[in-house]
Amino acid sequence: MIDFELSEEQQMIRDSVGAFARDEIRPAARPADESGAIPAPLVAKAWQFGFVSGAVPEKFGGGGDTRPAVTGAIVAEELGFGDLSIAIHVLAPRLFAFPIVEMGTDDQRAKYLKRFTGADFAAATAAVMEPRFDFDLSALQVSARRDGGGFVLNGAKCYVPLAAEADSMLVYAATDAAKGFAGVDGFIVPRGAAGVTISEREKNMGLKALATYELTLKDCRVGADARVGGDKGIDFSRLMSQSRVALAAMGVGVMNAAFEYARDYAKERKAFGVPIATKQAIAFMLADMAIEIDAARLLVWEAAFKLDKGGDALKESYLAKNYVAQSALKVTDNGVQVLGGHGYIREHPVEMWLRNARGFSAIDGIATV
Repeated sequence: MIDFELSEEQQMIRDSVGAFARDEIRPAARPADESGAIPAPLVAKAWQFGFVSGAVPEKFGGGGDTRPAVTGAIVAEELGFGDLSIAIHVLAPRLFAFPIVEMGTDDQRAKYLKRFTGADFAAATAAVMEPRFDFDLSALQVSARRDGGGFVLNGAKCYVPLAAEADSMLVYAATDAAKGFAGVDGFIVPRGAAGVTISEREKNMGLKALATYELTLKDCRVGADARVGGDKGIDFSRLMSQSRVALAAMGVGVMNAAFEYARDYAKERKAFGVPIATKQAIAFMLADMAIEIDAARLLVWEAAFKLDKGGDALKESYLAKNYVAQSALKVTDNGVQVLGGHGYIREHPVEMWLRNARGFSAIDGIATV
């Protein structure tokens, strides 16, 4: 049975992160979208929340938190409500640190986790997506071939956040393509390793404030100690389920941002002497947006709840992410529609949220394939 009542701690986390998203992130979102740069002081403030260090074991200087997925979803939704680009930027180090926390060897934890417990933002990332139309997480084409005492990586990745500023990145590659998710391993690759080429910054339709890059691996040789988890490897299915839950939760935040902005606008904007919110066509549209948000949030929480119970949430996380990818487009487009002509101009953020929402169907693979 799922309990929908947030604990006192979860409510406190939601309120504090939500206030930060409204008061600090939201005002910075439009300038960051226009300039393509996220202010370093804002990133530093976000870092102080301990979104990454909180999950690092205490013996490495972290908070030693248990990292429940439901609480993580609550945090991701609030940050996504503030701005999706900034949310992904400040959470990107999790893509590198959390797999090592949960599945890394003792040596890997000792070597890499301390960097995330300092006072300054530590850029890190993971390379998952591949630039092909039939991308499938269970059939990665980036390969890792065992060679002597190490591995040789070949292939290409795309949409890698912060790749140009991260000291190391986690590259997912197939070591046995016939095994699907079970045949994927994660490899820690230094940014300047021989055989690694990082492209110029990608020019995307949305998420303009987030720096993403293509990554090419050509006979990139790493030692056996670069394989996360050593001979035991990783549970790639679980890691991707966690990633999908976080991404979907941020999508719910984007949807809620569009809904609240459109609702408030509709209450203020008058036509024929009355607020347009009283017009049936607008009221029904706002109601549909609210329904989609609740439905998407429940799917996210269901997947997160199953992860917290230690179960296989591959199906639930896929359903949540896929539903959000579609409903985020619908809700943000309705947000533009409620504002009418004003929704199309950059004076209002709804057009930015619509562009950002389009990314959910591309990140983690196209939903229609």
